[in-house]
Amino acid sequence: MNRALPAVRLRVPTHEDAFVWHRIFDDPDVMEFHGGKAAELSVYEELTARQRRYDAERGYCLWTMLDESGQVVGFTGAQPWERDWGPKGEIEIGWRLGREHWGKGYVTAAARQTLERMREAGVPGVVAMVDARNSRSIAVTRRLGMRLAETFTTSASERAGHCYRLDL
Repeated sequence: MNRALPAVRLRVPTHEDAFVWHRIFDDPDVMEFHGGKAAELSVYEELTARQRRYDAERGYCLWTMLDESGQVVGFTGAQPWERDWGPKGEIEIGWRLGREHWGKGYVTAAARQTLERMREAGVPGVVAMVDARNSRSIAVTRRLGMRLAETFTTSASERAGHCYRLDL
């Protein structure tokens, strides 16, 4: 059964969003595939500042995701993959959602908006780097029509991961 996706809005993250992201991502379930524990506030302050710069320079970033009431529920968007391993130099689509908002369709709805914005920006394709055990994110990649292109082992955690691709 296909249910209607919720209305979500994406906006460039503000400095204040760093505090909200820090709070809503301070959950071991949310961070299970991102190091297992919440990052320090300074990491989110730097991340939101970098996303504002990306938006100004490129026209896209990891946007703050807002629900129907305007509450911040997470982020979804795209940014360059800048690590020395994996799809270096390609554009990665990604998402993270506060635990209380899981299972409601927010990520899929927001990721579809992101893909439209990427097409409008002239990006020819995107990748999604997903921990091989992250069934929720793998399900999102499938709903977006992405295909598994590569399996890899992460350099830091020695975990298996997947690289999904989608031509735009």
